[in-house]
Formats: sequence, C-alpha cells, structure tokens
Amino acid sequence: MQTIIKQTLLAAALALSLPVCAQIKIGQTAGFTGPVAAGVKEITEGARLYLDAVNAQGGVAGQKIELVSLDDKFDPKLSAPNAKQLIDQGVLALFLTRGTPQSQAILPLLAEHKLALVAPSTGAMLLHKPVNPYVFNVRATYQREAERAVLHLAGMGVKRIGLVQVDDSFGEDGAAGALRGLEASKLKPVAHLKYPRANPGLAPLMKQMAQADAQALIFIGAAEAVAEGVEALRAAGSNAQLVTLSNNASAGFIKLLKGQARGVVVSQVFPSERSLNLPLVREAQALAKARQMELTPAGLEGFTAAKVLVEGLKRAAKDKDLSRAGLLRALDSMSKFDLGGLELNFSPSDHTGMDYADVSIIGPDGKFWR
Repeated sequence: MQTIIKQTLLAAALALSLPVCAQIKIGQTAGFTGPVAAGVKEITEGARLYLDAVNAQGGVAGQKIELVSLDDKFDPKLSAPNAKQLIDQGVLALFLTRGTPQSQAILPLLAEHKLALVAPSTGAMLLHKPVNPYVFNVRATYQREAERAVLHLAGMGVKRIGLVQVDDSFGEDGAAGALRGLEASKLKPVAHLKYPRANPGLAPLMKQMAQADAQALIFIGAAEAVAEGVEALRAAGSNAQLVTLSNNASAGFIKLLKGQARGVVVSQVFPSERSLNLPLVREAQALAKARQMELTPAGLEGFTAAKVLVEGLKRAAKDKDLSRAGLLRALDSMSKFDLGGLELNFSPSDHTGMDYADVSIIGPDGKFWR
C-alpha cells in the first residue's frame, strides 16, 4: 500500500512539474463555402501560417493556440449562431470574421460575453466609428480604399465613372467612399446601380452600364458577383476599366475572372506580398516558402492579423491574465506596435489599427501588380 501511495505521489509531483499544454482557443466564423470561399480560405491559410510558427516555438506562455473555424456560408443568419457556439466552447476571442452584415450580426454577443473580435476581414465603417470596445480592426475602411480608387482614376483623367454595388450594408459603406471620391474630383457617377446579394441577376444592370458609356466601373460586391458582372459587362459591349475593393484581393478571385482578369484594378489595404524590403513580408514569404505555399494579398492579411492577435496574447500572458478581459486590456495597450515595417495603433479611443490603402492591377501573369 505504501508503495502504491509513493508511486501516486511521485506521479502527481511529476505531473505538476510538466509544462502546461492547455490550448488557447480562438474562434472564427466565415464563409468557407459560398461566394467568398476562395478569399476566406487564403486569409485563413495566412493566419495559420503564423500561428503554426508560433506553436512550433512553444506557443504563448507554454500553451498552443488552436484556431477553431466554422463555416457560415457567408450567410449573416448563420454568423451569430456560429459565434455563440464558439463562445460556449470557451474561445478566448473571435477572429477573422468575413463580411459586413456577418460581423454586424455578432456584435451583441461580443458585448454580452465581453470578448474581443480581432481583425474582422471587413472595412465596415460601423466597426470603426463609434469605437466599439470589443472590436479591434487591422485593415483600413472600405470607404478609405474606395475613395482612394476613385481619386486614382480621376488623377488619370477618367471622367465617366459608373458605380455598381450590392444592396446591403457592405455595398452602402463602399459606395459612400466612392461617392466622396467623386465629389472631391468634382464628378458624378454616370450611373449608380444596386443589386440584391442573394440573387444578383447582373446582365440587365451591366447592359445599363454599357449604355451609360462608362470609362471605368467601381464594382462593390463579393468575388462571384463581380466575376459574373465583368463577363456580362463585356458581353454588353463595354470595355470600361473595372475596379473593385480589397475583399477581392485573392488568387481565387483572379481564377473566377478567367480570361477577363488582365487589367482589373483591385484596391489593397496591405503592402504588396512581394515587397521584400518590409520585414513583415520577408517573414511571411520565408514561412510560406518553407511550406511550399504561395503568399497572396489575402494570405498576407491573415498573417498580419495573426501577428496582432499573438502580440495581444503575449501581453496578456505577461500580465498574468490570459483571459477574455486580460486580452481586451492587452490589445488596448498596443500603441505604435511595429509589425515589421508597418505600425499598428490601438488605444481605448481608437481601434482602427492601420489606415494603409493602395491600388493594384492584375497583370498578364495573373498576379497583382503595384
């Protein structure tokens, strides 16, 4: 009996001396199937690229980070139930949601359970102003990039600009920026058309746009709808320059465009994935190369988002408070944080993170050129 007791005590002492292996759970609800699946998969692969590298080095405070991802099919009606399921599973934070209505749907849950949403993959202004204490953005707003795209066109002498948007909160948000850019350039859209998200039916709209004789078309929508619209626009006889937002900055979007990809302008909210002068990009490219994975703009966004998340976790662990509340406090302390050539700023009064906006064009090689 004494031998058994000694063995039990020895085993217990040994167990106490071992490093803690409990995992830090982070939750994600996004459209892994449906119209934005290609971009969602790329951005998530980029995030996992960084999280896997952190885990390979021991994780955070000896704990591995586990990203639990659920598919909401890009349907806002599924986003909140998915988020609730993840919260009930004990996730420390939510991460990389995709879509404006989808992210909007989970805001009440953030407030109820007092946990952070880190790096929603949307530039919705409603997530920036007024400042939501539970939402920590990394990318610039859609309004900022849409305005930047219009000013780019106007600066090239383009005067006849059309606007097509999905008829939801995302479309209204992006359109507000585009209209602001047009106003600043003393222009008005030659046509401003809207389509329903669930059933686009874009051929008649593209015929109207062709009849309006637009030189360029700002198209605010999900990848599949934009690709369908481009095909219909060309079939209607228009050669208008097509411009879309960074939600379509993925290799998957280029594939959807098929033979119509060359020359399409896509706004960007991160530097080029080939800008090796930036330590952030060099780090991401090195890890991607080791995994034989191509780094895309969407992948770089996911990678950067994961870096922000991990820094917050590290700061919370340093304060010995690796909890939902501890992570919120840690994120609010991230002022002038160097991501590797890019500076991110959070404070209790500002959760925008970064305000970078640029434009790219799809080249003949099927890559985004800057």
